[in-house]
Amino acid sequence: MNIKFSKFIPVYYIFSGILITASLVALIMFGLKFGIEFTGGSNMELSFVGDRPANDAIQQNLAEFDLGDTVIQPVGDKDIIIKFKEVNETTHQQIISKLKSSFDLEEKKFEFIGPVIGKELKNKTQVSIILCLLAITIYISFAFRKVSHPVSSFQYGLASLVGLFHNIIIPLGVFAVLGHFYNIEITIPVIAALLTILGYSIHDTIVVFDRTRENIFKRGTGNFEDTIDWSLNQTLGRSISTVFTVLIVLFSIYFFGGQTLKYFALALIIGITCGAYSSIFIASSLLVTWYRGKEKKLAQNKRK
Repeated sequence: MNIKFSKFIPVYYIFSGILITASLVALIMFGLKFGIEFTGGSNMELSFVGDRPANDAIQQNLAEFDLGDTVIQPVGDKDIIIKFKEVNETTHQQIISKLKSSFDLEEKKFEFIGPVIGKELKNKTQVSIILCLLAITIYISFAFRKVSHPVSSFQYGLASLVGLFHNIIIPLGVFAVLGHFYNIEITIPVIAALLTILGYSIHDTIVVFDRTRENIFKRGTGNFEDTIDWSLNQTLGRSISTVFTVLIVLFSIYFFGGQTLKYFALALIIGITCGAYSSIFIASSLLVTWYRGKEKKLAQNKRK
């Protein structure tokens, strides 16, 4: 069955536009809740001997300390992670004593990250993502330099960049909502997941573009829309099966991998799903849209 993908391009744009707009609104309204790796603060990991108490009970015991915005995250069946603002060693020991007076527990880890280090890490993360996007765009433009008709090689790179923006902004929008309502933070594993999304999703796009390039060389540059549709039909099964097998692993990590990997897996699930969608329905559709615009302009010039 030969699916006419180019027939429904406006539908793809509307659907993606709704998701991107919703994500941008969430980011503007709520912002991202960064972990102490980026903002600085204290991180305490506790293990309870008996039943783990409710978060509210722990919060009540910490009420007498001025700890600012406290985040309590259960880990496994017995452990818990408490994140709060910077405290000195005296306050740290007072907190432990207070908690031990109410619960049977053991402190497994306590660490402090200064705000200067956190700010530097945040800046480096932003630079890394920007450089990654720029490098990918330049690489694709160079790799497709011999395909300058009917659309230029630069437009292949630009379409890939738009797809990457699509694949990153939607997971960030989801995490903005989760951070506002459920105190889910952007941590180092989540950043690693976002960078992984960039690399993985561009792989799918390159496969589609590479097949398009091969078909242009084989079939000529007659009807570019038909070439795009043919290329997408050839790669559709491969894209779906690859993404499906990866998602099986990621869902396993999300449900059984523990608290540390849970949101790392969630970011990958959202991003890779968006990547599969953008590779099939957005990146190639942009090439068709630019081709149509070019053909329309040539037709207008001929009439003049």
